[in-house]
Amino acid sequence: MNAPEPPPEREREAQPQEPERLPTVFEDLLATHETPGRPVFATGLRRSRAGRRAANRATEQRSLFGEILDWMFAPLLLLWPLSIAVTFLVARSLADAPFDRSLHDRAIVLAQQVRSAPTTSADRREALERAARELFDLEAEGQYFYQVVDEGGVLLAGHRDFPRPRLFDFPDASRVKLRNVTIRGNELRAAYTYVTMQQGEGAETQALVQVAETLEQRGILANEIIKGVILPQFLILPVALGLVWFGLSRGLAPLKSLQARIRARRPDDLSPVDPHGAPEEIVPLVAAFNDLLARQSQTLQTQRRFIADAAHQMKTPLAGLRSQAELAMRESDPDQLRRSLQQLIRSAERSAHLVSQLLALARMENLGASTPLESLGLHPLVRTAAADWTAFAMRRRIDFGVENDDRPAPIAGHPLLLRELINNLIDNALRYTPVGGVVTVRTRSTPDRVLLEVEDNGPGIPLSERALVFERFYRIADAPGEGSGLGLPIVSEIAEHHHATVRIDDGLPWPAGRGSGHGTRVTVVFPKQQDL
Repeated sequence: MNAPEPPPEREREAQPQEPERLPTVFEDLLATHETPGRPVFATGLRRSRAGRRAANRATEQRSLFGEILDWMFAPLLLLWPLSIAVTFLVARSLADAPFDRSLHDRAIVLAQQVRSAPTTSADRREALERAARELFDLEAEGQYFYQVVDEGGVLLAGHRDFPRPRLFDFPDASRVKLRNVTIRGNELRAAYTYVTMQQGEGAETQALVQVAETLEQRGILANEIIKGVILPQFLILPVALGLVWFGLSRGLAPLKSLQARIRARRPDDLSPVDPHGAPEEIVPLVAAFNDLLARQSQTLQTQRRFIADAAHQMKTPLAGLRSQAELAMRESDPDQLRRSLQQLIRSAERSAHLVSQLLALARMENLGASTPLESLGLHPLVRTAAADWTAFAMRRRIDFGVENDDRPAPIAGHPLLLRELINNLIDNALRYTPVGGVVTVRTRSTPDRVLLEVEDNGPGIPLSERALVFERFYRIADAPGEGSGLGLPIVSEIAEHHHATVRIDDGLPWPAGRGSGHGTRVTVVFPKQQDL
């Protein structure tokens, strides 16, 4: 029976030169580890560099306890000399204050004596020297110096080598000023003021009065203050370090308890770690660790399920292969031996197909959880995948073609997984469609979705079993062909990873002579990537 006339835009694949290439177990094993879009050499080089960096970081592991101590003690050791310097400055300031006040008062007293001194030079000198002896007589000799000169620079009393104020220290009779001076190589603190002094016959003149003292007593007082402050620090610092050590040990005790709980777990215990009792700052780390345990548990469950499925599904085909091989060995008739060997080949092909499906399922489970999606167009993937099935379709005399609406079909996906999805849909359609049937692969694009359809005029799927065919190893009773029951489950899981949906509808009408009915149309609906 002739197939329905395809639409004019349909693309036909009619190159029978290439024989069908069945996937091998070795290729599937390689496919489970391939990384599309990345050169093998570059990938290995990056991994080797990353491995060296990771090894270097591993050799530089630091204790958290030691790290905290370093960050606490290092600033402390830097601040301690700074605190000593500040203490010295404060001590000098505290020591200078009372001595400066005393020096200020002595300058005022001596200035009052100059103001009331006799007008004659001899009497004035005698009166000022007497007043100075009374002012300084209780002090150690050589500790104090004084000087009184008139505005012409004539020494009226005191020490001759007392330095004069600087040019910018203008006379101010209303206040006493302080400055540092050097007399006979000694550093002194001086207080000076200007006072109006009576001359003979009612005349007045300005006199400079200066009083100075050595810095010895100030230094002694400052040293006493520094000793009183620094010496306790030498005692407090070790105590503080000990308290910090003790506090850190107590603060990190919950970490040690958490470590002990984790170490005490059984190797197969992947249950979440209870964050109760852990410090608040460690709770996110515990949560991340629990997430890792959950993913590890899921991976182990996937591996166990795959091993169980593979063991269950491979047991029967392998037993059949052995039985057929034993029967072939017993045959003496060449024709019977040929038929037995042909049956053995068909069984081996079915086993190879089952292994290929199982490895495809493992590949999807491994790549699906860890591989990010990338923006790509669906049309090129469909055309490339369909080209690989052309020879198989022509050998079965199936009208096989590809249609698209010539509009961009951008989606977010993983090329390897999408090709696996397309191959499984085409494989199912071609295997279950009878000789002379029609299989069409179609892509359509809407404003917000991209649709992939694989339609045939095969036996179809009953409405009551359309949800069951997505379960692993489920096969419709009395279905033609020899499938593994894994094609549509693989399609469903890959679509779920791509945030897509899969639905099954009626397909093309059955050919004339087979009664009234429809085949199968499997539609995968992808969300559209608008920014591709």
